[in-house]
Parts: sequence; structure tokens; C-alpha cells
Amino acid sequence: MKELKLNKNRFMKYPGNIIFRLMFLFSAIIITFTGCKEQQPVRRTIVSPEIHQDKSITFRYLAPGAEKVELSAEFLSENLLMTKDEDGLWTTTTGPVTPDIYPYFFIVDGIQVHDPNNTYLFPNERFKRSVIEIPGDPPLLSEIQEVPHGNVTYRYYKSQSLDLIRPVLVYTPPDYGKNPETRYPVLYLIHGMTDTEETWFKVGRVNVILDNMIAQGLAEPMIIVMPYANPLPALLEKNEEVDMNVLSTDYFTDDLINDVLPFTENNYSVYTDAGNRAIAGFSLGGRQTLAAGLGNPDKFAWVCAFSPAIFSNELENNFKNLYASPASLNSKLKLLWVSCGKDDGLYDASVEFTSLLEEKGIRHRTFFSEGGHTWMNCRLYLSEIAKLIFN
Repeated sequence: MKELKLNKNRFMKYPGNIIFRLMFLFSAIIITFTGCKEQQPVRRTIVSPEIHQDKSITFRYLAPGAEKVELSAEFLSENLLMTKDEDGLWTTTTGPVTPDIYPYFFIVDGIQVHDPNNTYLFPNERFKRSVIEIPGDPPLLSEIQEVPHGNVTYRYYKSQSLDLIRPVLVYTPPDYGKNPETRYPVLYLIHGMTDTEETWFKVGRVNVILDNMIAQGLAEPMIIVMPYANPLPALLEKNEEVDMNVLSTDYFTDDLINDVLPFTENNYSVYTDAGNRAIAGFSLGGRQTLAAGLGNPDKFAWVCAFSPAIFSNELENNFKNLYASPASLNSKLKLLWVSCGKDDGLYDASVEFTSLLEEKGIRHRTFFSEGGHTWMNCRLYLSEIAKLIFN
């Protein structure tokens, strides 16, 4: 606020009508308080997203200077154009949306941005997206319910293989620690390309799904370990000569076998035999799962690949140079699971891979669902394998 300063002596010594003097003072007061008001910005509460009773959703984004804003979401077949009001607020409302958890983002003059009014963000190395949860009736397995809840802990371990300190998330079931003598099987759960160690937790809702399934008797209590499966950025920072082939699985497998497994078994009350170890992963994580699991059936008896990033020109070489023999896989694996959405870009490769498994006589199970390369399918696949592993 600007302060109005008056020299009283100077003001009063001049003759004149007292009414004029009062009018001058009154005008000065008005000017002072008007200036104060102009300096206070008008704050507008923006609700986005807003879920309506019929499951339709209104999205809002404030961008007065933007020329075009669109909504892109995994429940949409095409982007929705948003409309701008006189204050620069862009808005669009969808039709009813099937209950689930969906990533979405805005495209502002060609640039992808997350929703600044939504604190639920998608953890990823590259893109910035927001996430919306549409509740179901009855509640979905991915919704928090009134059941006993486990814990998710952020931990770090020293990777001797990579010479790095690495992050890892660990889920422990609701009854963990109540009886020090109780040991648990372990699922090693791997994220997709550009995702992080947080993605299975924050988008996959692994802890909520397992809490609900354990409470309903659908899954065995288990510990779930979620490592950060991409060491390349940290390695490159240390050494410019690092091989940056993102499809290579060597770094991951070495770190998992030599460092993540010992870390888990030294810090948690777990079984240490292959029959009580499972590995599962999505996309690039599915590729890593097959490399580590099929390459080490003495370490993992349960191997589950979700939309694995494997390609026809390498399948035979993998069986010759990377995976164990068909006889070894059949004798040691309790489950080899391959799943993919029928609209997924990796569907054909998954079908070709399972055909090769059949040709080689390797026992396996498939689950080909509707939909594409999405985390909606990841949660579905997780809930399906959770019913099977460790039983």
C-alpha cells in the first residue's frame, strides 16, 4: 500500500473553504484504499479434475495466453479440445468414464504438461502426467478399503555390481513383524521403460491391491521389492564410456542377482529358495524379467512377463545364449506367465514368443486381455498373478 503523507502545517495555513479541505482529505483516503485494492490479486480456486456423480469428469486449466489447449487421457480414443472463457480458463467435460486409474495430461500450444491443480502425479523419467482415480461400485481392488494395511518403505542399497547407491521400494504385508519367526516369499516387481521405482507403487497401486487381496484370501502374504531398473543415467554420469543400449539386460540382471537379492534377504524375514521367489515386470521390465528369470531358474520359480519388450529377430538367440534350456525350465519353474493387451504394440511379439514356447515344449500360461500398453492392464495382470504365485 502506498502511504499518503500530508504536511499538516502547510495544508492548514492556506485560507480557503473548510468544505474544500474536507473534500481533499476524503479524496486522498479513497485514492489510498483504491491503490491498496488494486495491489491485491484476485485468487480463483480451480478444481481439476472434478468427478461428477455419473462418472463424467470436468478438467480445467488456466492459461490466458494460450491459443489452443487439449486434453489427452488413456480413457479417450482421441484428444478433446478445451474451450477458453473470458478469464483464460480452459475447460472440457468428458462423458462417463469406466472406473479405474488413468494417466492424463494437457497439450498447451503443442507442449505436454501435467495438471497443476492435481497433486496425483505419474512418476516417470521423461513425460509429466497427472493421474485420476474413478471409484467403482463396488470398490475396485486398487481402491483403499477398510482392511489391514501393509507398509511401503523407501530404502537404499549399495550395488557392488554397479558401484552405485541405488533406491528401492519394499512392500511388507499387514502382519509383517508381528511374529519374528514368520518368513515370507518375495515378488521382485519391475517397472517399464522411463518409469521409476515409484511407478508400481503410485500408479500400479501394488500395496493397495495386495492389501485387499490378502484380506479377501485371494493372495498369500508376501514381500514385494521394487528396484529402480534403469542404472544408465547414473552410470553415464560416472563414465562416458558406458554402453547405453537400453534393451541390454546385463546391468539389471547382475544388480538384481548379486545385490538386490542379498539386500532383501539380509534385511527382511524372507525365504531364500527359488520356490519362494517370483519376478514380474512390465514392458522393458517384462524383457528384464524374462532375462533374469528364464536365465536363472535356480533363483526364480515364478516368472511373469507383462507386455514384454521382446522382438522376433532375437527370440532364437535368447533361447540359445540367454535363457536356460527347455528341460531346465520345465523342471524348475512353477509358473511362466506371459500377458499382453490385444491392442498393445507388443501383442504380436508376445504371441510369437508364446508360439515359440509351445514349439520348444516349455510349459507356460498366457493371458491376452483387451486394451493396450497401459497401467490399467498392469494392475489387472498383477491381480491375476497374485492369485497364482506362492500357492
